[in-house]
Amino acid sequence: MALIQPHEREDLLRDVEAATKQAIWCALATATPEGEPRVRMVHPTWEGPVLWFATGTGTAKVDQIRRQPMVDLQFQVAPPDFVHVLVRGRARIEEDPAEKKRVWDVIDYDLGDFWPGGPTDPNYALVRIDPTRVELSRMFGSQDKRVWRAP
Repeated sequence: MALIQPHEREDLLRDVEAATKQAIWCALATATPEGEPRVRMVHPTWEGPVLWFATGTGTAKVDQIRRQPMVDLQFQVAPPDFVHVLVRGRARIEEDPAEKKRVWDVIDYDLGDFWPGGPTDPNYALVRIDPTRVELSRMFGSQDKRVWRAP
């Protein structure tokens, strides 16, 4: 495993973003109020060092993130590449209307398919994830593993 130095972070994040675009979907793990893990599929988009995804305001994800903001995400690129990306970070529900509107156009699919009212749709929730650890590897973590950790 190669621990990424601060000056190498941008290169790693560029490689991570390219790999996650191949995967498209990823598994998001949160914790229920009882402390049990809950995993589901989401489609996040990188914006520099931040991950964004949209969801419904009434989802369990929103409640769980409000209660326990630490989350894990796992992206897996299918063969022949077998690229593996793990992200651990602090999630939060973005409440600022201007930021919700701005990120509406950052996310790389048409959110209007889910929230026809646009960025002011009352059912549109925006989740921001600030990574504290990012791992990029091949063959399920057994080859070429690079890891960045927040200071």
